[in-house]
Amino acid sequence: MSVHIAAKKGEIAKTVLLPGDPLRAKYIADHFLEEVKLVSQTRNIYYFTGKYKGKEISVGASGMGIPSIGIYSYELFTEFEVDTIIRIGTCGAYTTDLKLFDLLNVEFSASESTYAKFAWGIEGDLISHQGSAFGLINETAKSLDLEIKPTYIHTSDIFYRKEEGLPEIASKYNCSAVEMEAFALFANAQYLEKNAATILTVSDIIPTREQISADQREKALKTMIELALETALKF
Repeated sequence: MSVHIAAKKGEIAKTVLLPGDPLRAKYIADHFLEEVKLVSQTRNIYYFTGKYKGKEISVGASGMGIPSIGIYSYELFTEFEVDTIIRIGTCGAYTTDLKLFDLLNVEFSASESTYAKFAWGIEGDLISHQGSAFGLINETAKSLDLEIKPTYIHTSDIFYRKEEGLPEIASKYNCSAVEMEAFALFANAQYLEKNAATILTVSDIIPTREQISADQREKALKTMIELALETALKF
């Protein structure tokens, strides 16, 4: 048993979908999976394993931020021998070239975080997706007639900040959007030689302050969830 996930050996599938919110994980399990079993609820972070179109898939929460997803993804990869993690989340767009509900497939994550350096000795402030998941997401989106945009994103440790305007690192790498987890997921996967990808739905346009309403959020995320599940069938 890992420190933070109480599932037994064999109760977590080889492919895991990882939203940030425990209740979003429960929503996916309740609405998309069959033969579902709750395998862990330590700290109210839920993990479920079930079947999607006959394939065993797990879904659980990463929590918010680099330290949290760093812990959960590492334990999934090492303690439960997970091969592939697909993070599914929301992001804020730095540019009006993106619109609400746009789907993004993260090609590279840029971050000021020291996580990769001090955890694994990975130098630099830019880390790519790992393994085959990124390409399979693009292929699956095409087969479903979905538009998805490969992009560089900024993974930030900071949600609230004094200074307005585009952070320096986002400008350096022409990042289209910001979220808080992908950099650590990619770093863990690079060190452990695993598959890792991140699909994001644009929920906010930072320059215009547009945002998806609470009522729209479920509909907006449904497309991303289905894309991730259909991709998971290919592993």
